[in-house]
Amino acid sequence: MYAAALGASFTIATLASPAGVSGAVLLLPFQVGVLGTPSPAVTPTNLLYNVVATPGALYRYWRQRQTGGRLTAVLVAGTLPGVVAGSIIRVELLPGARAFDAVIASVLMPVGAWLVLRKGGGPRRRWLPTPVLVGMSACVGCVGGIYGIGGGSILAPILIGSGRAATEVAPATLAATFVTSVAGVVTFLVLSSGHHGPVAPDWGVGLALGAGGLLGGYTGARLQPHLPEVAIRRLLGVLVVAIGIRYAVLAG
Repeated sequence: MYAAALGASFTIATLASPAGVSGAVLLLPFQVGVLGTPSPAVTPTNLLYNVVATPGALYRYWRQRQTGGRLTAVLVAGTLPGVVAGSIIRVELLPGARAFDAVIASVLMPVGAWLVLRKGGGPRRRWLPTPVLVGMSACVGCVGGIYGIGGGSILAPILIGSGRAATEVAPATLAATFVTSVAGVVTFLVLSSGHHGPVAPDWGVGLALGAGGLLGGYTGARLQPHLPEVAIRRLLGVLVVAIGIRYAVLAG
């Protein structure tokens, strides 16, 4: 089981990290359907994957002198309080976490399709103001706390679609994913002390997934400078459409 977890997470992280996505959202159905991780423990287990996996990509981006700059701090300022709120909501109000499936699908599928089908060079820069970015990041962090995702699958396509380069977006969204995932895991551990049932992460599964993601994230980050911007944008679009379809199926 752990070997399967390591192989799956390595593959997903290698494909996702060049676009600033940790791949956690794609591992949710694998955890539930193949590994049998119960709910709501699947959420902190996925966040634990992010904690272990994302440093591989971040280290490689740092070696390549890609830090995300000020964008990283802006995203963290929003996602950090958001993930704490989302974790509490997940345990106290939404143990099934199905309330927002249709909303997430309706946002991600059109954005992903636009990234895949858009022709020509990069879009004109229409950068979002800092207060808007912080507010949006807080909402994404809240969703991340509910679902156990880092938020890169939502933030990255919006930021790249606004004209920011993938070389800036990828390290910024992955850094925000790491910080918020640490906060999410800690929040779930605190909440588990006052609840019966599977609230804490499954450490074996989370660490096995994280080990594969650590290697895959480093590999994907190393590949990024050799990939054309349009290829990264379309790869991200395909991933986002796949995630949107998954949530559309859940909503149905």
